Amino acid sequence: MIAEQIVNGVVLGSMYALVALGYTLVFGVLDKLNFALSELFMLGGFVVIASVGLGAPLWLAGALVLVVCGLLGLVVEFVSFRKFTSAEAQVTAALSSLAVGLIMIDLVQKTWGGEPVSVPVPIEWRRANVALFGMQIQVMKIVILAVTLALMAVLHWLISRTAMGRNIRAVAESPTFATMLGIDVKQVNQQTFFIASALAGAGGLMFSLRNGIASSDIGFTFGLKALAIMAIGGMGDLRGAVLGGILVGVIESLAIQFGFGKLGEVIVWALMILVLLARPGGLFGGAHTTEQRA
Repeated sequence: MIAEQIVNGVVLGSMYALVALGYTLVFGVLDKLNFALSELFMLGGFVVIASVGLGAPLWLAGALVLVVCGLLGLVVEFVSFRKFTSAEAQVTAALSSLAVGLIMIDLVQKTWGGEPVSVPVPIEWRRANVALFGMQIQVMKIVILAVTLALMAVLHWLISRTAMGRNIRAVAESPTFATMLGIDVKQVNQQTFFIASALAGAGGLMFSLRNGIASSDIGFTFGLKALAIMAIGGMGDLRGAVLGGILVGVIESLAIQFGFGKLGEVIVWALMILVLLARPGGLFGGAHTTEQRA
C-alpha cells in the first residue's frame, strides 16, 4: 500500500534527518563540515551491540549511544578542528575529520569484522504489529519514530529556550561579537559538536534497530545523503534538515513502491539538483543561523 510506504518513508527520513541535523548544527555554527559524523552514525549500532553484550538493557544501551558518540564528537573537535581556525585551514580540518572517520571504520572492522553484525533486539519486537488507519505497522517503527521526534523536540527546546541555545545562536551570528558579550566560544563549539555527534549516533541506533544489523560501511552512504539533505533544506537551517530528511525518505520509499527502487539514490541527487536550480539557498533560503529554525 502507498500509505504504508509513506509511513516507511517518514521513519527512514527521520533517521536521515538526525544525521542532517548534526551536519547542519556544525555547519550553521562553525562554518565547518565534520565528515566524521557519518561514521559516528555507523558507530551507533555497534555501541548498542557492545553495551548489550556487557549486560546493559536496551534502554540503557540507547542512552550510552548518545553519551559515547557525543564524547567521540568532542575528540573529533579537538583533533580535527580546535587548531584549524583560520579560513585557509577549513579544507585541512574537513580532511582531518574524514581521516578520523576512516580510523573509526578500521577500528570497528578490526573488532567486529567487515560483515554486518546482528543487533540483539528481541524477535517479538520485530514481529509485533498494530492496526492503524487500516494498516499493519510494526511497533518497532512507531517506537523509532517516537524517539526520533522526541530528540528533535529536545533539540528545538535546547536551541530556542535555553542559555546554551542562545549562546549557540550568538556564535552562529558572529563569534567575534559573541566573545565581546562574554560568551565562551570554545565551550559553545564543544557543546555543538557533542550535540551533533549524539544526534548522528542516535540515527545509527535507530537504523540498527529498524534493520536488525549494524554495518561498518553504512556511514558513507548515509553521510552523503545527509549532506544532500542539508543542501536541499538550506545550509545551516534546522527546519530544512528535518523537512528535507523526511522528503527524501518518502521519495525513496515511493520509488520502491512503484518499481524504481534501484533508482532511489539517483532520485535523491536529482531532487537536490532541481531544488538548488529553483532555490539556490535550499527550501528555506539557506539563512545561515540556527535562530528561527530550531
